[in-house]
Amino acid sequence: MSDEPSSPQPGPEPDPPRSARAVEGPPTPSPHDPIDRAMRRRWLLVGTAIGMAAVVAGLTAALLLNIHARKDEARNPFYRVVELTDETEDPATWGMNFAFQYDGYKRTVDMVRTRFGGSEAMPHTPSQTDPRSTVSQSRLDEDPRLRTMWAGYAFAIDFREERGHAYMLDDQTFTGRQQAAKQPGACLHCHASVYLPYRRLGGGDLVAGFEKMNAMPYFEARKLVERSVACIDCHDPETMQLRITRPGFLEGIRALKASQGMPDYDPNTMASRQEMRSFVCGQCHVEYYFEGPEKRLVYPWAKGLRVDDIYAYYEERQHKDWVHAETGAPVLKAQHPEFEMWSQGIHARSGVACADCHMPYTRTGALKISDHQVRSPVLNIDRACRTCHHFDDAELKSRVEGLQERVFGLRNRALDALVDLIHDLSAAVAAGRDDATLARPRALQRQAQFYLDFVEAENSVGFHASEEAERILAEAIDFARQGQLALRDQ
Repeated sequence: MSDEPSSPQPGPEPDPPRSARAVEGPPTPSPHDPIDRAMRRRWLLVGTAIGMAAVVAGLTAALLLNIHARKDEARNPFYRVVELTDETEDPATWGMNFAFQYDGYKRTVDMVRTRFGGSEAMPHTPSQTDPRSTVSQSRLDEDPRLRTMWAGYAFAIDFREERGHAYMLDDQTFTGRQQAAKQPGACLHCHASVYLPYRRLGGGDLVAGFEKMNAMPYFEARKLVERSVACIDCHDPETMQLRITRPGFLEGIRALKASQGMPDYDPNTMASRQEMRSFVCGQCHVEYYFEGPEKRLVYPWAKGLRVDDIYAYYEERQHKDWVHAETGAPVLKAQHPEFEMWSQGIHARSGVACADCHMPYTRTGALKISDHQVRSPVLNIDRACRTCHHFDDAELKSRVEGLQERVFGLRNRALDALVDLIHDLSAAVAAGRDDATLARPRALQRQAQFYLDFVEAENSVGFHASEEAERILAEAIDFARQGQLALRDQ
């Protein structure tokens, strides 16, 4: 055996000193180590949570800033760019403070025809007496029977489809009726911004100015007004509250309320805001007549708002608008009794105001404003109707047109019956029948014609109060047929 020591056998190395381990650090973990994967997930979750918290904090800050801005908008619904006073008549000046409302006001120039109303722009060759380049359709051309109903009256010369507020003054100024008859300044009460002209003419007294303008020839009074209805006619410039500025309405509603046991009624101090949202429209969209040689404008409401009440009022005063050219009957011309018809309908009974449907609220940022385009609800069904009626637009439009179709059908029957009576009466006059034998048929023509015209002149084609419109037309048919029977019995 050799005396040399044997080679050492391999075996586990001894642990390094503690100080060496501290310097070298922990052993590098394997990427497949389950403990390492859990740690990485924890750090990822922590980082994600911190990131989300930062995003939420940013969004919250932005939301709070937006809420603050919207609250400021709500507290300050307009920016006072200019100072408005009771002498500020131009709507463009009001528009500097109320830009959104003024934008809607300017859109009243839009001409859109619905199935039973409204108008499309018809080209018109300007002339010396009529400088308009567009007009609306002639209702007389659409239905020549109207010429027979109004024979001998200016409406048989020119009567057209209604247009928006932007045209209300020019369409009255240049209608052919102005050449056919001498109209009074009283007509401007509903076709112009007359609040300031009345006050100026009356030396600060609104009613005195109203009375003076009523009696003036139309074209003399026309020189005193500048524009169609304006902001100042419906709003107080300091508070923006709705107000009544038309003396005709102030006197008419006072007479109506007195008949109901409420003397000395003043809508500007006694009406609710919701009532005012109809009253400001009722200043002009009403039946009226001119009383006496001074042509004082009167709303015939002392007995009530129904057609029967108004007819009884006219009978009591023995008022007539003209003598029918073919029959000799002392007849009446209904104007535009939208307020009276609306008052008989389901919407009025349910507390729905004119503005709710024709000027529905709209949102602009945080602002809730009325749409000042003032148009048919059929052209704005989503906001005008669906606030209360939860059906789709097609269904609601179908319901509206269904009501109007029934009323329009009865209107045609009533017009046929009236024209038949007029033809029979004309033949009796030509045959030499005396006034005594013609008195009752003429009285029945007068009543049939006024009842029919009350619906014909009312611009909703019965929608404001469909059941009442149908009753009125049924009565008109009956009166006309009674008139024919009265002629045959003599």
